[in-house]
Amino acid sequence: MHSITEGYQAKGKKMQISRKMKKILIILTLALILSIQITSLVVSYVSGVRGIGLLGICLFFTAAVIIVLAQVIPATILLVSAVKSVISSIRGKEKHAHA
Repeated sequence: MHSITEGYQAKGKKMQISRKMKKILIILTLALILSIQITSLVVSYVSGVRGIGLLGICLFFTAAVIIVLAQVIPATILLVSAVKSVISSIRGKEKHAHA
């Protein structure tokens, strides 16, 4: 298993994440997972699921939401950067045409 900092390099040196930043990231991650968990628990309960099935659906829904977020967030970043590059190239052509 690789550490969080292994993939990041800046000018040949590995960047180190401070202990404080790691603690903040862990707290934010746990808060996100807990909020998804509570939301899925409430939705399942209101839908009429009771007993051990409530726990199963809650865990399944939480895993599904986390997997979807793990795919959507990078895809959105790529989409935004592609749109930015297209818009900046169009604007660059407009500037040269008016000059």
